[in-house]
Amino acid sequence: MKTGTARKLHRGHFAFMRALAQGLDERASWDRYLRLEGEHTDLRTVRRTIAWIRDEFAAAARRESRPGTARLILLDPDRFPAAPALPSLAEFAAAQGLEDFSETEQIEAYEAAYPATGGGGGQGARPSRRAQVIERQLEALRWLENLVAQDPRPGDSVLAWLNPSVAARLERAGVPTLSALVDRVNGIGARWWAHVPGVGELKAARILDWLCANQQALGLRIGSHALKPRAQLAPLALAAVVPTGTALVPYEKFVLPAELDGSAGSNRAPRERCLLMAANDHEAIGAWLSAKRPGDATGELSATQRSYRKEAERLLLWAVLERRKALSSLTVEDAIDYRDFLLDPPDRWCGARHHQRWSPLWRPMEGPLAQSALRQAIAILRSLYAFLVNQNYLVGNPFATLAPPSSLQQPLDSRRALSFAQWDHVDALLQAHADTEARRRLRRGMRWLYATGLRLAEITGAKCEDLEQVEDRTADGVATTGWQLAVAGKGGRGRQVPVPAALVAELEDELARHGFERQVGAVSNRGIHVLARFDTESRRPVAWSASGLYQAIKAFVAQASAGLQGAEAQQLKKASTHWLRHSHGAHALRGRNGQVPVPIQVVQNNLGHASVGTTAIYLTTDRAPSLAPVRAAG
Repeated sequence: MKTGTARKLHRGHFAFMRALAQGLDERASWDRYLRLEGEHTDLRTVRRTIAWIRDEFAAAARRESRPGTARLILLDPDRFPAAPALPSLAEFAAAQGLEDFSETEQIEAYEAAYPATGGGGGQGARPSRRAQVIERQLEALRWLENLVAQDPRPGDSVLAWLNPSVAARLERAGVPTLSALVDRVNGIGARWWAHVPGVGELKAARILDWLCANQQALGLRIGSHALKPRAQLAPLALAAVVPTGTALVPYEKFVLPAELDGSAGSNRAPRERCLLMAANDHEAIGAWLSAKRPGDATGELSATQRSYRKEAERLLLWAVLERRKALSSLTVEDAIDYRDFLLDPPDRWCGARHHQRWSPLWRPMEGPLAQSALRQAIAILRSLYAFLVNQNYLVGNPFATLAPPSSLQQPLDSRRALSFAQWDHVDALLQAHADTEARRRLRRGMRWLYATGLRLAEITGAKCEDLEQVEDRTADGVATTGWQLAVAGKGGRGRQVPVPAALVAELEDELARHGFERQVGAVSNRGIHVLARFDTESRRPVAWSASGLYQAIKAFVAQASAGLQGAEAQQLKKASTHWLRHSHGAHALRGRNGQVPVPIQVVQNNLGHASVGTTAIYLTTDRAPSLAPVRAAG
């Protein structure tokens, strides 16, 4: 426990100790009042907790200069014999054959037999020493409860209220206070505990029960969306978690204040010449995003469209919340300052990537932008303003002449690609730990990314019907069969990417394991994603989200790094989905012992590069040749 952070006594502690003093069932009382402390079957925890409570009670009594009360609290009533059980008056009369006597005569006989009772069939009997101790302890507990029992407060440390070992794990996961704990629960939902090592579903349920029971005292509410699994929530339930407002919220929930909505922006073109129906800057951005979406597009936005929205969203939030200007009033000087802002955003603007747009924990940025990301941001904003100028919504583009960071193409950073040895290490672990649906799915995702070089959005969007078996001939004329995956890449450009037959066979095994047709191209398999989640309650498997795959890979490579040493381990710990794409390009072009390097045009196609010059960057890495060659996936 941290120095200066003491656990606090709450009313449940007093209720539990009163129950014990009165001889009530310890197990039932524990489950009723102290379930948050742990399982009643863990006798060490129960005994340790009871000892701690008694010590705290006694210490509180001593602080009030009541040493006698302190000693009384620590007494065990079982040390004293209980009073003998006396018969009732009716039982005495029956035993003595006095049923036909009057009640007065029965009482006289009872008092003669038990003179200490004072008559009345046991009523008024002097209590035993044990009963006296219990009664005095109950009185002491009532006095102490009014004196020291506390209600939880939002700023209290988790160490003050929760089981010490659980509280320590929460602190290590960045949840130091009760308010931070409630924020975590509301921000992530029912599986808020998944990224807290050592806190599983059972411990999390106990914590959630306690938080719900103390909502009024805390003044903090657990949202209804956090009480059900995500799969059981309707989209509207998630959409209602964060209200609309003028705050750090996503574009679709951001409300422009009237004085900054752009209707009177200093750079607005004459209204009669404007080709947009947009009345303000929010609507103007919406028109631009709609124009960027293909006419036949349905469902979720593509990765490119999400990138457009992200950059426009960030600028709109910055203009209104930080600059206190309408987006249609920004100048060249504002554009320069915004570029600097992206390189050093304040902490309140930054959050973890996996927090989704419905979550209160969502933030516009993860941290300072890298040079490549900054170049892309400026290019997108230049495009946004060019659109608004072309539609006669604005008279000028403040980003038109803004110099981006150097765009000279640099050799691929070899630190962002796995070595052959690192990939072999990872692939061996994937093979050894494929005993659950989730682990097999993770293995499928990582091996497909490495073998194909697909982007994250491309692999999570791939479906069974996108796979096609094709025939080919080797250089010496031998007929062969293989598989190709139809991929819709950036800008809607389609391409066919070869897939190792072993990976398709693994997918077919998974389909058959869950009751679907083994043949991947079967009509009944249409709509099933290559990285489908088969562990849901839905009749049909659902797609694994891009963020889910990204987080799973990050967690796995962090664990896998424990099997390596030094710089190799540190580098592997940083790996992500995009590293597997880099690894595909570098490894395929270099080849491995016993394998011919893949032609650069094939690798260009696999990666979806518009220019072969971009693919050639992978040839400049100088790290791979010194590493031991290993087998390719599949």
